[in-house]
Amino acid sequence: MKATNLKLLAVAAIGLGLALAPHGARAQVSGNVVRIGVLNDQSGLYADTGGQGSVRAAKMAVGDFGGKVLGQPIEVIFADDQNQPDVGAAIARRWIDAEGVDTIVDVTPSSVALAVQAITKEKNRVLLMSSPASSDLTGKYCSPVGIHWTYDTYALAHGTGGALVKQGGDTWFFITADYAFGHALERDTSEAVIAAGGKVLGSVNAPFPSSDFSSFLLQAQASKAKVIGLANAGGDTINAIKQAAEFGIVAGGQRLAGLLVFITDVHSLGLQTAQGLVITTPYYWDMNDETRAFAKRFMSFPESKGVPPTFLQAGVYTEVMHYLRAIQAAGTDEATAVVAKMREIPINDFMVKNGSIRIDGRVMRDMYLAQVKSPGESKYPFDYYKILATIPREQAFRPLKDGGCYLVK
Repeated sequence: MKATNLKLLAVAAIGLGLALAPHGARAQVSGNVVRIGVLNDQSGLYADTGGQGSVRAAKMAVGDFGGKVLGQPIEVIFADDQNQPDVGAAIARRWIDAEGVDTIVDVTPSSVALAVQAITKEKNRVLLMSSPASSDLTGKYCSPVGIHWTYDTYALAHGTGGALVKQGGDTWFFITADYAFGHALERDTSEAVIAAGGKVLGSVNAPFPSSDFSSFLLQAQASKAKVIGLANAGGDTINAIKQAAEFGIVAGGQRLAGLLVFITDVHSLGLQTAQGLVITTPYYWDMNDETRAFAKRFMSFPESKGVPPTFLQAGVYTEVMHYLRAIQAAGTDEATAVVAKMREIPINDFMVKNGSIRIDGRVMRDMYLAQVKSPGESKYPFDYYKILATIPREQAFRPLKDGGCYLVK
């Protein structure tokens, strides 16, 4: 009698386990779908550097992963944050609370990223940031579920700023976009210039966005600084460089430092105007066979507008791919578990080899110092950069102890 009862109980348990197993597997992916939200500027100043190109990059990663993870479908949605923190924050809350978004990706600009990072930290959702630059995202505003993927203002400052001081550009004047990114970039570059033995003669804040830089350029010209640091990006950088050419600033002996320059900016400016700019970048489409292969695929889509991917768009592809691999390895899309796996798994892709994610959320990768070619040096379409040096990751990014992130013990 006892043996029979045990046998019946065993059979019942097996049956119950079989009945619940599929549901248990599905329960490890919340809502039975992994939903990725690309949040960035879709219509304004930064639409060409991220925009629909970043959406396409995310969809490429999903397609290359196979369209499913843990047996469940992967969806990509997107929204325009209009470069406004309140707009971006409202979208992030709606996505998480009502639409089941598991991770928010890209996020332009830094002011929006800072607002969204506070929300994803509160809601326990992964935030993968390719576009924002402020080093404060892994400093005083760091998050246990926030990953700053591609670059930051510290790396830009110590790459371009340090290099130009070594080349004799030891006095600087900054034209700074008047929001979180611009101020962080000016701060980090000023520190790099001073550490290298240079001096900062002054700065001026330009409204974001700006179409007329004439008064700011005249102040920079009057400072007689050897280098005018453009602590801005996208359309602001393009407008400032074009107008500087009209004022004859470079012809007059001062140098322009585009502290954040994208290949789309160079393409818009043309090599005649952009030649000689020294920039810092984590990626260039023409570096090797892997980078060229990705660029060729990306350019086959209309979202590319016929231009190779910016490093922000390439970063979106690689951060989404690494995120999906981590979900697969963790067996769940729960944010804390996924981020733990993302830190555990080495980053190996066409942008970086043996990269890693620090406890403060900073992805450690080599950066590259590059110079924009002259028209005579360019041999084929988009042959725009020559790589001057590799900046090892430990030199490129701020030491962990110096960031002020509360997660660092």
